[in-house]
Amino acid sequence: MSMTDTLGDMLTRIRNGQMANMPVVVCPSSKLRKNVLEALKREGYIRGYTETQKSGSQATLDIELKYHEGEGAIRKIERISTPGRRVYAGIGDLGRVFNGLGVWILSTPRGVLSDNEARTEHVGGEVLCRVF
Repeated sequence: MSMTDTLGDMLTRIRNGQMANMPVVVCPSSKLRKNVLEALKREGYIRGYTETQKSGSQATLDIELKYHEGEGAIRKIERISTPGRRVYAGIGDLGRVFNGLGVWILSTPRGVLSDNEARTEHVGGEVLCRVF
């Protein structure tokens, strides 16, 4: 069975893993997923990720979740732009997420960036998700 929203699936796996206090979450690998995970790592929401390739199967991403005093580093993560409804925004149109405590993840012409990085680069793009 094919999956239509692969990024939404990864975000749901991260959300469920944080609620279950799992140290590592596994999901199929793709270029967009790796770029979003890299942005989450730069912002400090996950410890890191590794890509593993098993012979004859699709590569997987092992995502190391981050916790502080028993609480997950990610309190809320939600998909904004979906395959059926794309949401685009200029950098001036984006407000702060929870008064600057959270971030927007954007797909821009300069790659997948957080809203802070996009502001310094002066680029907008497709709003992929919101993390707090």
